[in-house]
Amino acid sequence: MSEETAKPAAQQQDSPLADILVNVLAPVLILSKCSKDGESFYHLGPYIAMGLALSIPLIYGIWHFAKLKKVNVFSAVGLANVLLTGLITIYLYSSDDPSHRTHAPLLFGIKEAIQPLILGSLFLFTHKKKSPLFNAFIYNEGIFDHGRINKKLKENDKVEEHKHLLWTSTLLFFGSFCLSAVMNLGLAWYFLHDLDPSAENWKELYNEDVGRITGWGFLVIGVPLLVVGGFILARLIKGLKALTGLETEKILQAR
Repeated sequence: MSEETAKPAAQQQDSPLADILVNVLAPVLILSKCSKDGESFYHLGPYIAMGLALSIPLIYGIWHFAKLKKVNVFSAVGLANVLLTGLITIYLYSSDDPSHRTHAPLLFGIKEAIQPLILGSLFLFTHKKKSPLFNAFIYNEGIFDHGRINKKLKENDKVEEHKHLLWTSTLLFFGSFCLSAVMNLGLAWYFLHDLDPSAENWKELYNEDVGRITGWGFLVIGVPLLVVGGFILARLIKGLKALTGLETEKILQAR
């Protein structure tokens, strides 16, 4: 048996590339290229295209959990996004009345904004719990040497200052999700507010706009949040160095 197959499922690493491919690129391509009716073999129509775009991240999320027996946060957020998008789409598709479709920008904007707000709130609510979400994202034992850090904190009598550092870092992370919520809302409104509800191909146009929101959301929102996350990580390392007197290579886990 190879080392790879012998490795416990729980220790296998998530694949960010697979997450992006399944939760972002595949839905974007399907919604933008396959929503038309019948002109080419890949033109599936708005109903099938939307169903396929939603089913791929849904199946991937279920498969990921069944295989690794752990929740992939990216996939969990993707699943929530899939379910909410599906419910909104069913509502909008349920009537051919143009006035019914005018709700699309508001509904989709709220959906896009509420997800990061909920996720950010979980960082606050779990801060004093046994397993804070901030520890899973940033301050986790795969990156930081908790044993060495905690030993030095006790020796230097800096335990309370350490708690304050983690709390302020959590607040900054929550703030980044609030920023994401505002940007999500603006992005959804930008693409959907001028969508003509009386257009004969409204469903096709709606699908294409949903694809644009998904794709541009990753670039316009995801990349800045990565920068913010990098700033928080650098700030955390700097604070730990000041509290423990350790150098960076001693704070981080050896590779």
